[in-house]
Amino acid sequence: MAPEFQKNVMYVSNELESGDVQKNFDDDGREKRTGTLLTASAHIITAVIGSGVLSLAWAIAQLGWVAGPAVLFAFSFITYFTSTLLADCYRSPGPISGKRNYTYMDVVRSHLGGVKVTLCGIAQYANLVGVTIGYTITASISMVAVKRSNCFHKNGHEASCSIESYPYMIIFAVIQIVLSQIPNFHKLSWLSILAAVMSFTYATIGLGLSIAKAAGVGHHVKTTLTGVVVGVDVSGTEKVWRSFQAIGDIAFAYAYSTVLIEIQDTLKSSPPESKVMKRASLAGVSTTTLFYVLCGTIGYAAFGNNAPGNFLTGFGFYEPFWLIDFANVCIAVHLVGAYQVFCQPLYGFVEVRCSQRWPDSKFITSEYAMQVPCCGTYNLNLFRLVWRTIYVIVTAVIAMIFPFFNDFLGLIGAASFYPLTVYFPIEMHIAQRKIPKYSFTWVWLKILSWTCLIVSLVAAAGSIQGLATDVKGYKPFSTHQ
Repeated sequence: MAPEFQKNVMYVSNELESGDVQKNFDDDGREKRTGTLLTASAHIITAVIGSGVLSLAWAIAQLGWVAGPAVLFAFSFITYFTSTLLADCYRSPGPISGKRNYTYMDVVRSHLGGVKVTLCGIAQYANLVGVTIGYTITASISMVAVKRSNCFHKNGHEASCSIESYPYMIIFAVIQIVLSQIPNFHKLSWLSILAAVMSFTYATIGLGLSIAKAAGVGHHVKTTLTGVVVGVDVSGTEKVWRSFQAIGDIAFAYAYSTVLIEIQDTLKSSPPESKVMKRASLAGVSTTTLFYVLCGTIGYAAFGNNAPGNFLTGFGFYEPFWLIDFANVCIAVHLVGAYQVFCQPLYGFVEVRCSQRWPDSKFITSEYAMQVPCCGTYNLNLFRLVWRTIYVIVTAVIAMIFPFFNDFLGLIGAASFYPLTVYFPIEMHIAQRKIPKYSFTWVWLKILSWTCLIVSLVAAAGSIQGLATDVKGYKPFSTHQ
């Protein structure tokens, strides 16, 4: 049991007669949660509307007018449906009055147990590490795009404007080292709301520029029902691999199950957390689906089969350069917040485990009050400072070595989508509701699960092939854009 939790429980037991527990603490002895539908929706939108939205025009170009939107809607429905199942598992055995589970691993431990708990931990935390690496890469690409946009505006669109991206990865890492000292998920609401506003801003700018380009005089690009044409745009093999990779990109564009339980754990207990979380999931997924379909389809209409992998940083647009600069700054600011949303569960997991393993270590458990100008009192923990700083540095170094965007994006999505978004929520729902084996509900849930496994495997294959192609001609730390 973590020392902080022990202190809270002792305090609760001493104050029962005074009634202060009702005012200051929740039913589990922890400090009263204050999260609402608004803050949960902001966390979800920050996690979901990410850099993936900028690759959707490329993804639909690979799949075409029929399969592209169909895959988008399919993943949005599956993500929302399984998120409602996962939200009901926050408490166990019942979704309203059962015992709280603070992390995804706790949820799996309560409902399934055994080796599945370890598998969940590996899938979740490997995914969180991968996402933070991916966001470091994407943020640096956006910052480089600002410099390149100004260069193109000054020297013409044919200028080389080659700029190294790893100095911007270092800048991003320094910012994350500072923000990583935010103690926990409960203190992130302001950052998530700012990041959500930024995501809406750059998605709207990209959408507006696409509409202007598609509606421009003399505009004509090639689009088809089935996407890029074999023998014209790509070879038959490339068509298959790119289609697989596009599916992975779309899967990643909806991923937030890795942080759903941690978001739900910030909510007030009344109304019931599961009901609020379901409404937040509906609001978040519906909003993002609207943006995704618009950005993807209108982006495809604007660029056709030659849509860039990222239409803001890939220079599908050059003018107005100041607006593109602003959009790329918004992307970078959004990713600053999104990085924290995804790394805080990992931080919490490591810190709780270490405090349980070495409860008498002052380096791990002691906090020192510091006065921070304009921010009030901050409780400094030396272990938190050291380990989080090391984590940010390591992810930044890995990002410098492997700065691939689309393929990396697709691989993360494919690897995490099935176990975390589909398999565990369905298996826990079956266990929680005691659904009889081979009943109608059991059968169709299993069909959904196996179908998503196949989708994840082909998407992973496409991304691995793309990464293998990139690696052939790549030299580490030679990160010119």
